[in-house]
Amino acid sequence: MTIQLGIFYILAAFTVWAAAVVVLGKNIVRAAVALIFTFCGMAALYVLLDAEFLAAVQVLIYVGGITILLLFAIMLTSRISSAATRVINDQVLLSAIAAVGLLVGLIYAAVRGIPALSGPPRLPETAPFLGRALLTTYALPFEVVSILLLAGMVGAIVLARKE
Repeated sequence: MTIQLGIFYILAAFTVWAAAVVVLGKNIVRAAVALIFTFCGMAALYVLLDAEFLAAVQVLIYVGGITILLLFAIMLTSRISSAATRVINDQVLLSAIAAVGLLVGLIYAAVRGIPALSGPPRLPETAPFLGRALLTTYALPFEVVSILLLAGMVGAIVLARKE
């Protein structure tokens, strides 16, 4: 076993543990903090895949933006923190079926393997290629996502407003 494989197993275990805390946690604030650790673990796994730009974007966008926006929404919403609020998951059976199906598919892929059709495609340099794509081809979806995030922030402020 190489050092890189050992680091991968440690990072994968950490990321799965943090994701389990997000899904199974009873406290929503602790779940949001565990989500930050999950995103950081994913960024570290991207670094192991030699995708440094993707790791940096993961940290900037998900950890720095979306999770902090989620924490602001939780903190600004007074009804979530009240003791009378109960967290009930009505879709436990459906979630369990989906998880078992995913587990079966992953075990099948790990045991039988999935043959590669060809080698990985040669891509141009990542940062200039992505920058050009975001400002030309994907400009409209990029702006729609920014409006969606703004609407989420305004919605959190409206919900937190004292009437």
